[in-house]
Amino acid sequence: GEFGRTPRINKDAGRDHWPQVGGGLIAGGGFRTGQVIGATDRDGARITQRPVHFGEVHASLYRHFGIDPRSVTLPDYTGRPHFLVDDWQPLPELV
Repeated sequence: GEFGRTPRINKDAGRDHWPQVGGGLIAGGGFRTGQVIGATDRDGARITQRPVHFGEVHASLYRHFGIDPRSVTLPDYTGRPHFLVDDWQPLPELV
């Protein structure tokens, strides 16, 4: 998902959005596997080691597919070109 969930259950027995921490999974595809990148505190409420940004994940995927994200652009709704990934580098832990 694009966001995490609160570390504690709310009054309605559910969990709310928690953008401070989220999780992700990448499997196979030639990436280095069998590792955990980053860590949170005991409650999963705060990042304690190696924050990972979606831009790093996207840069890693594009590199793996042989696409240079700094040479390919896509137009926004006004027609202005935007690079696939701004200033992010691939995750060195994956490549």
